[in-house]
Amino acid sequence: MSILEDVEALGLALKKRQWKLVTAESCTGGGLSYFLTMLPGSSDWFERGWVTYSNASKEEELGVRRETLEQFGAVSAETAREMASGAIKNSPAQISLAITGIAGPDGGTPQKPVGTVWFGWQVGEAEPQAKKMLFSGDREKIREQAIKMALEVLLAGL
Repeated sequence: MSILEDVEALGLALKKRQWKLVTAESCTGGGLSYFLTMLPGSSDWFERGWVTYSNASKEEELGVRRETLEQFGAVSAETAREMASGAIKNSPAQISLAITGIAGPDGGTPQKPVGTVWFGWQVGEAEPQAKKMLFSGDREKIREQAIKMALEVLLAGL
C-alpha cells in the first residue's frame, strides 16, 4: 500500500474505535503528521503531533529524562518509549507513536549508523513498546521509509 492508503486504513481503524492518535517525531520532522493531515476528516482521529528535534525539546515537551538521553542517546529504544509515553500523557489520545533516528547524511556511528530509526508506541496505559529498523538511502528516502514504517506499526498495533 502507498502512504496515503495506509493513512486511510489507519484513519478508518481509529475512527471505528473512536480513538485519537498523538505523534512525537524527531528525525521525520513532522512528516508523519503532514501525511496524516492530508486526509480530509483526519481531525476526527488525529489529536496532535510534536516535533521534538532537539534533546531539550524531548525533555521539556515530552518528559524524556535527561538520564535516558545521556545514557542511551536520543536514538534508542528507551528514548522512543519515553517519547511515546510522554505524548500520550500530555494529550487526551488513546494511542501514541514516536519516531527518533538518524536520517543522515551525518551523525551515524558504527553502533548507530545512518538509517537507524527507533519507533515507540503506547496504547492507553499499557507499557510503551519499541522497534528498531535500519533503512538505507539518502536522507529523503530514510525519512520516507520511517514514515511508511510508522504507519505499518500503528496498523499492526490496531
